[in-house]
Amino acid sequence: MVKNIEELNQIMDLAAEAQNDYSLFDQEEVDVIFKAACLAANKARIPLAKHAVAETMMGNVEDKIIKNHYAAEYTYHNYKDVKTCGVVLEDQSGGIRKIAEPMGVIAAIVPTTNPTSTAIMKALFALKTRNAMVFSPHPRAVGCTKAAVEVIDKAAVKSGAPAGLLHTISEPSLALSQALMVHPKTSLVLATGGQGLVKAAYSSGHPALGVGQGNTPAIIDATCDIPMAVNSILLSKSFDNGLICASESAVLVVDNVYPRVKSEFAANGAYFLSPEEINRVGQLLYIDNRPNPAIVGQTAVAIANMAGISVPPTTKTLIGEVSLIGQEEPFSKEKLCPVLGMYRVMDFAQACEWAQRLLTSQQSGQTALLFTKDSNAEHISYFGSKLKAVRLLINQPATFGAMGDIYNFRLHPSLSLGGGSWGGNSISDNVNVTHLLNYKTVAERKYNMLWFKVPQKIYFRPGCLPVALGDLVDSKRAFVVTDESLVALGHCRKVTAILEKMGIDHHVFSEVKPDPTLSVIRAGLVKLKAFQPDLVIALGGGSPMDAAKIMWALYEFPDLDIDDFANPFMDLRKRIYACPENVVKLSKLVCITTTSGTGSEVTPFSVIIDDATGKKFPLIDYNLTPYMAIVDPEFVLDLPPSQITFGGIDALSHAIEAYSSVMANEFSNGLALEAVRLVFDYLPESYHKGDNYQVAREKIHYASTLAGMAFANEFLGVCHSLSHKIGAKFHVPHGLANAFLLTAVMDYNRTNLPRRMTAFPQYKVPDITDRFARLANYLYLEGRTKEEKADNLIRAIERLKEEVGVPSSIKAWGRISEEEFMASLDEICEDSFDDQCTSVNPRFPSFDEIKQILLNAWEGTLSVGKVI
Repeated sequence: MVKNIEELNQIMDLAAEAQNDYSLFDQEEVDVIFKAACLAANKARIPLAKHAVAETMMGNVEDKIIKNHYAAEYTYHNYKDVKTCGVVLEDQSGGIRKIAEPMGVIAAIVPTTNPTSTAIMKALFALKTRNAMVFSPHPRAVGCTKAAVEVIDKAAVKSGAPAGLLHTISEPSLALSQALMVHPKTSLVLATGGQGLVKAAYSSGHPALGVGQGNTPAIIDATCDIPMAVNSILLSKSFDNGLICASESAVLVVDNVYPRVKSEFAANGAYFLSPEEINRVGQLLYIDNRPNPAIVGQTAVAIANMAGISVPPTTKTLIGEVSLIGQEEPFSKEKLCPVLGMYRVMDFAQACEWAQRLLTSQQSGQTALLFTKDSNAEHISYFGSKLKAVRLLINQPATFGAMGDIYNFRLHPSLSLGGGSWGGNSISDNVNVTHLLNYKTVAERKYNMLWFKVPQKIYFRPGCLPVALGDLVDSKRAFVVTDESLVALGHCRKVTAILEKMGIDHHVFSEVKPDPTLSVIRAGLVKLKAFQPDLVIALGGGSPMDAAKIMWALYEFPDLDIDDFANPFMDLRKRIYACPENVVKLSKLVCITTTSGTGSEVTPFSVIIDDATGKKFPLIDYNLTPYMAIVDPEFVLDLPPSQITFGGIDALSHAIEAYSSVMANEFSNGLALEAVRLVFDYLPESYHKGDNYQVAREKIHYASTLAGMAFANEFLGVCHSLSHKIGAKFHVPHGLANAFLLTAVMDYNRTNLPRRMTAFPQYKVPDITDRFARLANYLYLEGRTKEEKADNLIRAIERLKEEVGVPSSIKAWGRISEEEFMASLDEICEDSFDDQCTSVNPRFPSFDEIKQILLNAWEGTLSVGKVI
């Protein structure tokens, strides 16, 4: 017996202690208790229904028996196999486990409209979830609510549950209900009832699940089965005298079927009120703008008698034909009794508009109902998009449809129906056992899936060009993207001659300049679209290949937005903007590299300049990966020494940055290592054009492609972030810019104790010093410790740069004034920080650190042997 605050404190202590013991029960033990309680509630359904009607004077025994039966049987059937104890979900490959834990002591507010069925369902939910529950019944329904709880409690204890899990306040009052909701041992408030109680629950200071009023509008359109619609509404509205909050409150009928609908209602037990009778009943529905408790749950005949109206004894529902919506029209409000408002609307659109007004007028978002032809997808879709209600029922009685698992088996069975934010509720669902659980997620450290993506076909070795192109024999029209120098050197003719022998029509676009711009790309795209090729061939170094990739992408994906495509991302798989889907490719992209360094023939990268801003930015998407790469060393035998230097150091920077990347992985690391070795072993010979220069240039050509495949899958770092910006700002050749920056960036990165790590690395601890040491080992560099080997690697690169003619610093190069360089530092720092390549650098830089790297590269100073 709970009559006052002191006794409430006592039962809260008992409930908390019992719940603590119950929380240790396993799933098998809980399910035994749950089943026994469901059986006991079901057996008591008739006496509990009689008790409820006798005490509340609402509803009728027969329908309350059904509700009690539903609360016990449907709860058991739907939740008997639901895991509510311990591990409820496990994904070993994903490293995720979800563990269900009880919430504790739940304060349950029970309405007078459904006192036994709601108590049964809530108590069963508590037992299934290992919670304790203290019930605060309505003062007019204390006895029957307490009886329902006791039936379940006795069965639970008999089956092994701790005593004291379920309690009822025996003399409820507003003060005790409030004390229960704010009690320090209350873990959750589960409130079913009027708006005042629900608001109090949400103001309790505890987590709350509050579910409130309905005011369900029902639309009858011109295509529906009218007899089915009318009988469904009458069945629903008369069930337990309209006490279910989801029952229909108003019917909206389109004009051209209104007479038929009205006749059908009248023929099936509905009584249409005259204007005077509407006024009389309306005065009964609400008193001082509050529902009149005297008519709640009463029969249509009884309500008519109260209003002094004589109706047939078989009358199921009273209907008032009205046109207003709002506070001044009681027939537009929620009515927990067999009384309906009925509206005549011009068309379906107006029906939906008025239905929403009915919901809004009562701050309800619980349920709305449409009767239409099953195949009327247009009306069903429109209804679903326009109505702000969380249950949008189609062709079913609202009472039973909203309760769930009767006319739609995917709706959870419940007598507590959330209305979402539209109804002032925290949930948009039928309250069920999952809402009474805490879920712990055990997330193991797992590395996301990686990939190794390169062209489908890669041809290499001297003289491989005709063999590779011969593999494209099915092509009909080829669009060749190159530059004027390659046309003049005759390299372009080598390609077109083979195409002519194969009978492939071709068009040459040779307007690409170093560091291709968007304007050049757009000019080429116009010609490409006009030619309609099925083969796009990029011939050249980085610039023609970069230009061709974007032309090809815009040809294949006409809706591609370059500005959004250039937006940086943290994870390529999760980028906000990606290439539009294109199921059928119009053409294949083939890249023939005529320089050694860029690696673009095998990468998903393209670097372009925006004419409007003058800024260089990388575009990355695996759709840009060529179909075929042709790596024929014969194209590079006659390159001048400067191009050999720039390309060789570019390839070296690709390999080292890929190997240093936070995305570095087992599949690409070997490529990066071999590329570094080939550059060290063969770049000097290739540069000086010694006796063995042809082999040396072949090896550097392969080193470039190997490094390209590595960084295509591991990406690059801050060296390239800076070189993109310096190259665009001061027109520094890309390879030379990397040469100036590479060792300065390595010097910055070279620490296993960075102030900040880049997000989401693929390694457990910072290990860049170890990686540099492994590179040094691969090159047979000396050193007693990892730190010494890392230092010696940086020194070896400096010696290599000197040997192949790289100036010692940007300043020593002499092409940029110190004043101009220093004035641009802040802009370069900010742009470099936001460059796509920065995101995978092993050490995440600040603006000041980027500036220091630039200053070191300007002066050519390194701090080998100490950390910057």
